[in-house]
Amino acid sequence: MSCFCAFDLMTDPHQSDLLNPANVSVLQWHGTLFLSFPRYFTVCESTIFRNFLGDYLSAQKDPIRRIIFDFSRTEFIDSCGLGSLMINIKLARARSIPLAAWSLGSQVRLAFSLAGLDQIIPITANTQAIYPVTPFDIKERNSLTHPSVRSRTKRFLDIIGSLIGLFITLMLFPLIAIAIRLDQPGPIFFSQIRIGWMGRRFRLWKFRSMVTNAEALRDQVLNEASGAIFKNHNDPRITRVGKFLRRTSLDEFPQFWNVLNGDMSLIGTRPPTIDEVECYAVPNWQRFDVRPGMSGEWQVYGRSEIHDFEDVIRLDLRYQQRWSLGYDLFLIARTLVLLLSLKSRAV
Repeated sequence: MSCFCAFDLMTDPHQSDLLNPANVSVLQWHGTLFLSFPRYFTVCESTIFRNFLGDYLSAQKDPIRRIIFDFSRTEFIDSCGLGSLMINIKLARARSIPLAAWSLGSQVRLAFSLAGLDQIIPITANTQAIYPVTPFDIKERNSLTHPSVRSRTKRFLDIIGSLIGLFITLMLFPLIAIAIRLDQPGPIFFSQIRIGWMGRRFRLWKFRSMVTNAEALRDQVLNEASGAIFKNHNDPRITRVGKFLRRTSLDEFPQFWNVLNGDMSLIGTRPPTIDEVECYAVPNWQRFDVRPGMSGEWQVYGRSEIHDFEDVIRLDLRYQQRWSLGYDLFLIARTLVLLLSLKSRAV
């Protein structure tokens, strides 16, 4: 595949069309659209960029035959930036426009890998920048990562807590497995792909609390929540044993394995499904700046009483703002109190 020398294209002003949406520099030349992303591509820039490609393509008389994402200037992209990219990538692919990414720095490449974008877009390692690239301070870039993700103490707490939780799960497993099988034949465990830190997909594990064909029956159940979440207090798909497992939160104990693997944390944000993320506005992607948790503010301050998706987002973002090791310990203690009092009432 041939590669354009973007810097040289800039020397001919008659062949370029420069715009600046959300500090993303735009250059169009002979049917190729070059998008050079800014130093930091975070929530402010990505919110503006969300609808850029659709609006731009609609305004063009000549067809765009190829799109190049140039990240040679970009030091940091957050989860919101990834969300806005995905929206525009889907639009380009729906129009059968080939895509490519140029010059990803280490942080951007990691973010692409976590979100699976490196499997969707061809990446060229080294290209000549469309615009001059300024050196960046690695420490400054790393400081933009949420402190809960960087904290070794939090990770140590997760490892210790998950090992204790897995030991308890192992002790309870025979009784739970027998109860699930006697109640309804089928698998002991239920797994589902969820979205985690920086949009990374992972397989979340639970003890099965529903009938085996629950996903196929979902359209027959009324959703009592609003927005991107699904809830029904009297969901007929839940088995008798499943109701007990959910009320005591025992169905979630296999997630200690997810915590040990590093996909989740003991305390964090709620891990959403792929279908939920499809409905997200760009600012909602901020919840992926931290690892999802087995418990968190949504668990302690509402859980089954929360019926509005925006309330979930509000609690997740509030957790990010309030985060400290002490606050994690406080939420762990509150979670244990709720479980022991059997007032969690999970649905």
